[in-house]
Amino acid sequence: MQLQINDALRAGLAKVTGWVEALIQNLPEIVSAVAILLLFVFLARIARNLVKRIMDRATDHGPVKGLVAKAAYVAVLAAGIFMALGVLELEKTVTSLLAGVGILGLALGFAFQDIAENFIAGILLSIRRPFTDGDLVETNGFFGRIEDVDLRATHLRTPQGQLVRIPNGDVYGGAITNFSQADRRRVDLECGVSYGDDMERAAEVALAAMDGVAGRDPQWDPSLFYTEFGGSSINFVVQFWLEDSEQGTFLEARSDAMIRLKKAFDEHDVGIPFSTITLDFTEAGTRTLDEPLKVLERQVRA
Repeated sequence: MQLQINDALRAGLAKVTGWVEALIQNLPEIVSAVAILLLFVFLARIARNLVKRIMDRATDHGPVKGLVAKAAYVAVLAAGIFMALGVLELEKTVTSLLAGVGILGLALGFAFQDIAENFIAGILLSIRRPFTDGDLVETNGFFGRIEDVDLRATHLRTPQGQLVRIPNGDVYGGAITNFSQADRRRVDLECGVSYGDDMERAAEVALAAMDGVAGRDPQWDPSLFYTEFGGSSINFVVQFWLEDSEQGTFLEARSDAMIRLKKAFDEHDVGIPFSTITLDFTEAGTRTLDEPLKVLERQVRA
């Protein structure tokens, strides 16, 4: 029993001695690896601060700036770790780490594909800036003002007060209409006159009615175009420009234009016809309604 204990102690002592000898033998490589790691920690901090300065010029979106700066820090630090492992001649460990990172990244890419897409789209939206907070935009079938863009969704407040969160990938890949980036905005007011009215006179009356519309830009004269022969009216559109692109100005001007147009048509005896429906009970559609009624009446009397 005593002999077995002594053998175990000698074996353990020999192993520890071997570790110490290996440590002393590889001490220069270890010191070099530690120095490389400390150097890359310092470089990672410099890279993070440099990226922060660049992002401050590119965007004012706080989460994006912090995230990109952290990504730069981690990337430089990871390069230092791999280099330090290479100095220690741990190539197999480096290869295993790279393979593990690749497999993990591939698995996470498939599992969080939508999240990654929205994340990248959020960064691109913050850098390219197709809109800013407070802009009036229309995208993906929603209309309202931009309140915020986080790393997953764009927050849009509709005129009715609802908050809509649209995935950044849909916003970046879809059409975006920004009304706030335009200096002015046009109102298209559609209406119609009856077939019995004088079209030229009706156009003159309609254009004259637009002169006093609230918010209209006086530098641009209103215009009128007839568009089609409708079922009960000859339709036209009146177009005029506003001094600014605000939604309140647009709604007020359109409402004022409708009131003025209706009042002017009433004063000049120009009709705005409503839809009419003609019922024809004959196959050929050439006889009036009273003719088949007369035939039916004679048949009943007979």
